[in-house]
Order: sequence, then structure tokens, then C-alpha cells
Amino acid sequence: MRATPAAVTTDAVLLLAPRINETGLQLRTAAGRRGLRAYTARSWQAPQELLGSAGPVHVYGGPLFGDAVGRALGLALLEPPADWLAELPKELTGRRVASTTLAEARRLRRPAFVKPPADKAFAARVYPDGTALPGPELLDDDTPVLVSEVVRFRREYRLFVLDGSVRAASRYAVDGELSVAPLGADGADVLAFAADVLAASGAASGPALPSAVVVDVGATDSGWAVVEANAAWASGGYAADPDGVLDVVLRSAGPLAQLPPADRSFLRDLPEVVR
Repeated sequence: MRATPAAVTTDAVLLLAPRINETGLQLRTAAGRRGLRAYTARSWQAPQELLGSAGPVHVYGGPLFGDAVGRALGLALLEPPADWLAELPKELTGRRVASTTLAEARRLRRPAFVKPPADKAFAARVYPDGTALPGPELLDDDTPVLVSEVVRFRREYRLFVLDGSVRAASRYAVDGELSVAPLGADGADVLAFAADVLAASGAASGPALPSAVVVDVGATDSGWAVVEANAAWASGGYAADPDGVLDVVLRSAGPLAQLPPADRSFLRDLPEVVR
């Protein structure tokens, strides 16, 4: 699966969040091998020395960090549409999935897996019914959520996707518990299923994805199914090849001025930070 690294100018900077994680450390090393400068932020704001930088700035960190620095640095942060999973056919999701609001989800009177589609506004998990979800005093009624039938994933895998092809991948869970490892014996099946998912997303009538994104898939008792999709610039790489992960991260969070036109509909809405 190792591919030729994507071309990036050598004056580019990879900005990492202050609380750097294991993936950030791996990306910093991978960037250094390419001659790129990796810069770890000292606070939750855009470093003054990078404002108006002559070279392109890319970012890796969580949603809060992306929101804190994105607008000031002129970044384009790509993320999958909130309803992407719900728009996939059931033969790929393995369960019914609905894109709705938190107000509607609170009316559920059955167990369901409920999650925010992008940010971690509340815990993504199986709720016994809607009364266990955060109330209106904590989160607005119109907060978008995904509600799905409960399904048990036996093994889960993370795929870093660039231009419709998997650049790097890793197992990350077994029976709901963290279990990081290379693809292993499931590798061929994972990639074959991923090809079906990406073909459906690339079809004219299918739900689209940005050119750089993370897609999680898993094995259930009845076959393969999509878990979810996430922003690559805010996703852990686990045991995936760091060079492949870096390729996807650089595209997913780079200068707005360099954004391919086809990715404009996948831009994260960045807040204006007042300090």
C-alpha cells in the first residue's frame, strides 16, 4: 500500500497542536524526512511567526485546535458531510442510519447508537433511549446527530484515503476494545470492501467525500460495514504508515488558496476567534 509521497513544497510547515499525540510525533518525523518544517504550537492560537508565512502551512490536531488557528492561518480544513454515512446504501452500512437533530433523537424510546457527525459534543455510544442524551440546557435542539441501529463490530479498521485510494491503514479495535495492529490477515478483505465504499462515494449519484479523508470500516457477524468517516487532520493514525498518513493530512488541512475546486463543498466552517 506504500505509495510515492505526494508532492509538497519544501518550505511548507506542518503545525501540530500543543498537546502532541503519538500520531503527531510520527508525522513530525515523517515531515522531517521530506525536508518539511514541523512546528509544535506553544498555545491554542496561531503562532505569530507563522502569520503571513511565505510557505504553505498545514495543520494536524483536534477540531478545537483547527478552529482556533484555521481562519488566522488561511487554512482549508476538509471534513466529510454530516449525512454521508446516512446517505450510503444499507448494504454498505450494515444497518439503518439516520441523520437528524438532537431534539428528534431525544424522542427515541429504544436503544440506539447516537453520535455527533464530526465534533465530540457528547459521547458517541449506545443510549438506552433518547432520555439519556444531553438535554437542551447543555446542547441546542438543532445539534446534528447520527442515529443508527445497534450493531456489534468484531474488528475495526482505519483507512486514510487520498483521491479515492487508500494510502495507509490500520486496525484499531477488536470487540469494541482498543487493539492497534497492521491490517494482517483481513487486509485483502478490508481493501476490497473499501474499494466498494469509495466507488459508491465517487459515483455521480452517491454521497461524496472530500479528496482527503479518513474512513473507518469493520467486520460484523454478518459481513463488512462502514463505521464512519472523519477529518484526516484530526484522526489518529494508529499503526498506519506515517508517510501515507502525512500525504492525506497535508491535503486535508492546507492553504485555502491551494484548495482544489471539487473540495470547496467540504470546507469546515471556521469561527472567527476574538482574543
